[in-house]
Parts: sequence; structure tokens; C-alpha cells
Amino acid sequence: MPPTPRTPQPVTPDPPHPAMNPLMTQSWLDLAFLHWAADPADVAPLLPAGTVPDTLDGVTYVGLVAFRMHRVGWFRLPGIPYLGTFPETNVRLYSRDAHGRRGVVFRSLDASRLIPVAFARTAFRLPYVWSRMTVRRDADTLTYTSRRRLPGPRGAHSRIVLRTGGRIEAPSELEHFLTARWGMHSTFHGRAMYLPNAHPRWPLHHAQLLECDENLVTAAGLPAPAGAPVSVLYSPGVPVRFGRPARPQE
Repeated sequence: MPPTPRTPQPVTPDPPHPAMNPLMTQSWLDLAFLHWAADPADVAPLLPAGTVPDTLDGVTYVGLVAFRMHRVGWFRLPGIPYLGTFPETNVRLYSRDAHGRRGVVFRSLDASRLIPVAFARTAFRLPYVWSRMTVRRDADTLTYTSRRRLPGPRGAHSRIVLRTGGRIEAPSELEHFLTARWGMHSTFHGRAMYLPNAHPRWPLHHAQLLECDENLVTAAGLPAPAGAPVSVLYSPGVPVRFGRPARPQE
């Protein structure tokens, strides 16, 4: 049966654990955040054991997030310029565990570097897939493309085109809920895992969605999005640190 969570941790724009020693470092650049409202009942079966859908006013969300991963590195070593730098597009859900920790659950992570994809799938059991991808900028317009290679399903793809706008000086409760996520819920060798992260406060911008042609959401086992996204945001990015995985009792 699903757990009965403690009182959820508050949604805060700043990390609750900013001073952690890094297990891994990276930067996320030129992010496009697209979100659709979802029924928690549709999402719950897709979450790891020990978690439930995280909701805001009774609604949860499905996120399609495209960006440039930049210089993934381990501990305090410098990030890797080639193998650690690549486009990525993920489909993610919003979760909460019995300790009240809010996080994300990745249903798929398309990336364009085969070696990092193979390593993440083997070492961490993350649902990375190898895809042909590009991120292109033309003035204030960004185009993100992805077409899946391995392990499939072949033909899964996305094309997102958006025009960036002005800085959001005071993000709404929903905008914080969708972006200020300070951990990842997953399962590792059959055991629940929570991987915390920390980064500076998101610089969020308004964005106009010019084109969205994708089937990554349905390929991830979710119902097809109904209509336009309820939230479209852009961020130039942040440097990120991941801490050690938390034990189930932590």
C-alpha cells in the first residue's frame, strides 16, 4: 500500500541542504520547462515504491524538460568537457515520500552521448536512452530536437521551439512547485533511493511556445497531454551539486 507521508517539506526556492559535499557536479543550461496538469491516479502507478504523487491544490504535473547538460564531474574534480556535455530531454513526474521529501521521478531521459547513457543505465538504473539531439539558438528563439536511437521505442521524438521573454521577478507558487525540486526519487537494486541536489535560485523567464511536436510523454507510459501546456518557462541555467543518496531511514 502507498505510504502515508509526513507533513510535506515546504516548497522553497532555495535548497534545504545547500552545504552538502558533492558526489557529482554539473550545470544545466538553456532549459525549457513544459508542464501539463495530470490526475494523481494516472501518475501513482508509475512512481517508485514508497512514494506518492506530489500535488498542488489536488493536481500533479507531467514535465517535459529540454536543456543542455554541461560538464558532468565527480566529487570536486573538474567536469568533463566532451562526454559530460550533451543535450538532454526528460519526462518527469512529481513525488513525495514518507519522510515528506519532495522530489522528481524520471520516466525517461533522452541524451545524445552513448557512453554516459550506458553508464547511467548500468550503474544507477536510470531510464536513460540514446538519442540524436540538437539545441539551437537564433536570437531569442531556441529549438530542441530529439529522435530516439536505443533502446527505444524507435521513433520516439520531440521538437520544441520557444521564444524567451523577460525575467520573472516573483515566481508564482506553481512556478516554484514545478522547478524548485531538491531531490530525485528512484529505485536502486530494489531499494528506495533519494538523491538530493542543491543549486542557486532558478532565474526563470517567461517563454512563448511556438511549436511542440512530441511523443516522449506517451512513450514514457503516460496519457497523451490534453491541449497546450499549462506552464511554459525558460531558464538560462544553474550549476548543480548532487549529494550522496539518502538511506531509507534518513
